[in-house]
Amino acid sequence: MKRILEHPAMRRALGWAAALAFVVVWYLVAQAAIDVFLGVKLAPVAFQRDLIAHLLLGAALYAIAASLPRFLLATTALFSALTFGNALKIAILGGPLMPDDFIAARNMFMLLDGWQWVGAALMVAIPALLLWWMIAWRRPTTWMTFGLIGTLVGLLLAFPEPVRLELDQNFGHSVWNQRGNYDHRGLPLHLLQEGVRSRARRESAPSARQVTAALEQLGTAPITPLVKVAATDRPKRNLHMIVLESFWDPMQLTASELSADPFDPEFRALWAAAGHSHGLAPVFGGYTANTEFEILCGFPVERDHVFFEGGLRRDVPCLPRHLGEIGYRSIASHPNAASFWNRVNAYHRVGFDLYWSDADFERDDMNRNFLSDSSLYRQILDRIGPELQGPTPIFNYVLTYFGHLPYPLNDQRPPVITAAEGHETVAAFANTMYYKSRELMDFLRELRTLDPDAVIVLFGDHLPALGPNFGGHRESGLLAPNRSEFTDEMFRTLVATPIVLIDGRRGVLDVGELPFYALPGLLLQVLGDDRPSIMSWTAPSADHRLAIRPLPGMHFISDGATVTACRDPQALDERTAAQTEACRNSTAWLDAIRILNRDLFAGSQHALRQLPPTPGIRSAARASADHHASEPVAHPEQRADQSSI
Repeated sequence: MKRILEHPAMRRALGWAAALAFVVVWYLVAQAAIDVFLGVKLAPVAFQRDLIAHLLLGAALYAIAASLPRFLLATTALFSALTFGNALKIAILGGPLMPDDFIAARNMFMLLDGWQWVGAALMVAIPALLLWWMIAWRRPTTWMTFGLIGTLVGLLLAFPEPVRLELDQNFGHSVWNQRGNYDHRGLPLHLLQEGVRSRARRESAPSARQVTAALEQLGTAPITPLVKVAATDRPKRNLHMIVLESFWDPMQLTASELSADPFDPEFRALWAAAGHSHGLAPVFGGYTANTEFEILCGFPVERDHVFFEGGLRRDVPCLPRHLGEIGYRSIASHPNAASFWNRVNAYHRVGFDLYWSDADFERDDMNRNFLSDSSLYRQILDRIGPELQGPTPIFNYVLTYFGHLPYPLNDQRPPVITAAEGHETVAAFANTMYYKSRELMDFLRELRTLDPDAVIVLFGDHLPALGPNFGGHRESGLLAPNRSEFTDEMFRTLVATPIVLIDGRRGVLDVGELPFYALPGLLLQVLGDDRPSIMSWTAPSADHRLAIRPLPGMHFISDGATVTACRDPQALDERTAAQTEACRNSTAWLDAIRILNRDLFAGSQHALRQLPPTPGIRSAARASADHHASEPVAHPEQRADQSSI
């Protein structure tokens, strides 16, 4: 018996058996752990296919492993990092890992410090080092395995569309419910399926004919502006845009039983005067850069990726550049690392003249690694205050950082709001809003005194993440634990944040429900700037107050009273004729906007050459379009200068 066990073939067979048995045991323990601790659980139909996928991955790893002990250590580290990282993303943001997350992972480290940064770094470094240590580099079969894997990857890259179709047919796909996709696939299959989809959907830039057709679809008739300003009022007033990190009304969280209203009463009154207007964001709980793109460029983001990272590849006449053509000086301020979400390049491409980032601010009032809003506001006013009544109009763009998860406070900001037991995250968020709203109103009083005629708009960038599986929101009945269980109204709740627009001495305006991509066009209306612009194509109209909010794989329509979610096409048959028609019309509008989006931000910019010229103004945008007409599209390179663009 001993001889049989010592035979090389038997030893190899036992090694394989032990390796695969270990994968099974690890898998069962890991799935139980993410269920118990994070509330993430696969659908029953997915267990078998997910286990098989893990076994196949385990077999590939063992085929190149130098020994069984090294395989056990490396596989544990790699599988655990992916599984628990995915579960954490689902618990916090409501969706699973996607291929773009691996590209954007560098940015996540910039949000962390202390033990969190160390933990995240170890989650990446330990699996990578153990994998390197595990591989039997000098064994010929290892290189044969690498060759086989390389061939399979090459085939996937060369023929992604047939692979995608086959995977979708066998394992299903929901265009709007990525959490549901993961639940029915498991992580390895989900990443494979979405990876080939990402590869297959790479679209070529639209032709001039397609762009013309898209513009015709939008219609050429002039809209009736939501805000009408006489041409005599065009003298250039300053514009202040204040983007407030996770700014949202905590009093909606009724189950948390907050001890007091966190919002400053003065802000409550201001927001009430604005008719409790809401902005509709493209994201929940994070990815602020997508909100930024919309409010600066006037086009919606509807895919689960960061548009600043790969979608913005051209210099475009977004709000800063458009205003710059008539003499505005545009300044962006954000006390985070300059390169986070590719902001150095993105801000340059949309036309900012200056970008003040973390290195440009004194870190004199920190809530952990987040500069307080009061310090940020004070330092900005110290710089621009003397210029507010000068001859050069200013576009002052402020993106705050205080208010970010996990909502830390320093000793100068003791907690004053309590919440029900078990609602500690909500209590932390409520106390953050207590100070954030008061620091905002202090700044707003000073700003309006210094610049009474300015146009000022302030709003939250997205809803706060308050716990696993929409925790905090879920307990109060605002959201369901899974997007597949959302009602139509919940999709609106998911993205609606307070917005206040102040039209100088005229006071506060009621803008109703405003998708953030419609904000730049509205601001141009308020400023009395009726020059042709790309932002006019999505500007709100007084004739049609219907809000269309695209989200990944779907969109919803809101008229202020009712919400209609347009999900999968087959779901249209289950709706009333009016709802079906509304979904079809809004889908056609979005199709046209998508073509213009690809043309303007990553294509040949045919649309710019179809904008009517403005007499007396040389358009840098049109010159850029002519320059790009024959230029190949390339990803932007990182710029070295972080403070001046």
